[in-house]
Amino acid sequence: MEENLQITPLYQSHLDLGAKMSPFAGFMMPIQYTDITAEHLAVRQAVGMFDVSHMGEVFISGPDAQKYVNHIFTNDISPMQAGQVLYGMMLYPDGGTVDDLLVYKEPQDNKYILVINAANIDKDVAWMKENAAGYDVVVDNQSPLWGQIAIQGPKAEETLVDVLGFKEAASLSFYTYYSVEADGARIIVSRTGYTGEDGFEVYATPAATVQFWKKLLAAGVTPCGLGCRDTLRFEAGLPLYGDELSPEISPVMAGLGMFCKLDKEEFIGKEALETQKAGALTKKLVGIEIEDKAIPRAGYPVELEDGTEVGVVTTGYHSISLDKSICFALVAKDYAALDTPLWIRIRKRVFPGKVVKKRFYQTRYKK
Repeated sequence: MEENLQITPLYQSHLDLGAKMSPFAGFMMPIQYTDITAEHLAVRQAVGMFDVSHMGEVFISGPDAQKYVNHIFTNDISPMQAGQVLYGMMLYPDGGTVDDLLVYKEPQDNKYILVINAANIDKDVAWMKENAAGYDVVVDNQSPLWGQIAIQGPKAEETLVDVLGFKEAASLSFYTYYSVEADGARIIVSRTGYTGEDGFEVYATPAATVQFWKKLLAAGVTPCGLGCRDTLRFEAGLPLYGDELSPEISPVMAGLGMFCKLDKEEFIGKEALETQKAGALTKKLVGIEIEDKAIPRAGYPVELEDGTEVGVVTTGYHSISLDKSICFALVAKDYAALDTPLWIRIRKRVFPGKVVKKRFYQTRYKK
């Protein structure tokens, strides 16, 4: 294994299952166990599980916690009730994205959990602490203390209830969570997901995470790698930090302005987003469907018919669920309207396509 790479509590299980392992976000992670298509379809048709223990968990507490989180987070946490989850971003002052994340509202006043992307943990925590000046808060990075399994698919609910015994999971609505205690340790069960299907996340100690994984394996739940996690989230129109969001790509560019509450009193990056919305935006993220089975990959140029380059692909696949070649692309805003004809250059050839909605797949969340 390469030096300086971290491992999750489930690393040995991945090896035992013969997973194809690869560095990802500073961790050695499973890309696939058998076949990306088979794993993808398991989630779409039944249930699959993912090791997402590499994700970060930062606990925020203190008298100013609500005010502070609202300061660094684009969405508005003020109306949140205990047990709710919100999606949004942290931004640089120029509107570029530090990270996209989930905020969990704890039962106690002024306590929140921020779930952040694995590749950004150190950067995000430093950013949070830097911007905590003047706020009476504690920023507690507990990422190494938690494991996390995502259980996703139409049979996710019955799997949580029947296999793991989390009967309260059935009563969770979309973007809510609850906690239980087992063997003196806390377990958090949430209903969010990153696949376009109904799904849950189970946060627990590393030891408990291993036991839950073993139970799920024994019950026949399909282990899924990061390969199909990407194909699933992409079909559902969900962004990946580093591809569709970055320091150079704001939420407004990415079409995620609904998660940026500009009627909030303030948050870092608000003025930049207001300027972009007022007409300063030059690029937009779009979906493109290609009239061919050629596969558009990240970095491929997007052109007009005369060869003028107007954008670049951020993510692209031949969709497993839809049997179509599709991609996300960041293009000049003048060419972002639906049905606009665009061409993708794949090596020496160009392939015609058109702008379509970014949610390629009809998602099936349980609202």
